[in-house]
Amino acid sequence: MASAPQRSAVALLDPQAGPSPSRYAITPERRALLNTIRFAEGTWARGEDLGYRIMFGGGLMASLERHPDRVNYSGGYASAAAGAYQFMPFTWTRASRALQLDGFGPHVQDQAAIFLIERRGALALADQGVFSPHLAARLAPEWASFPTLAGSSYYGQPVQRYAVLRSFYERNLAELRTAAGGLQEVAKQPVCEPVESLRCRLEALDRVGPRSVAQGS
Repeated sequence: MASAPQRSAVALLDPQAGPSPSRYAITPERRALLNTIRFAEGTWARGEDLGYRIMFGGGLMASLERHPDRVNYSGGYASAAAGAYQFMPFTWTRASRALQLDGFGPHVQDQAAIFLIERRGALALADQGVFSPHLAARLAPEWASFPTLAGSSYYGQPVQRYAVLRSFYERNLAELRTAAGGLQEVAKQPVCEPVESLRCRLEALDRVGPRSVAQGS
């Protein structure tokens, strides 16, 4: 593999936009790795959904109804890779059939990418939240832009440097974790009614605390 409406990186925690069921939860750790794959494959597009429409060579698919299955030429290479994770047609067929995915939208592409990560025995590593050389090497046979332990592409193609990918991953993961923490609901105190009742007034005094009550008396 080689290298709509705007959505930020931190907004892409758990999209549920497709009709297909979700086999895999999208945690901040998994999303950060997915985003790093997009960055390495040249489909990051500042985190916009536009990246899900990119074909090999930089052209855009007219529709996300299906994998385009079309060979394109760029830089002396020919490839039918397409989508945010540059799926080859046979790879997409395998993943989409295994997960019973419909269409080629962002949500189903994310699910298929995690399927491939798991298939390479790297999902447990991804869930640790550390972009290690071993994790990158596990995924190198799936994504040619990822470096092997030797620092080269598994397929002899242009490859991203490990330090660059790790830097992107760590920065992205920090943003995603911050966003996830900010999205958690704050527990609300139940409203006591009627407010003027003796029970509600006593509960209010308990919340204020004895020191404040003493100062106010």
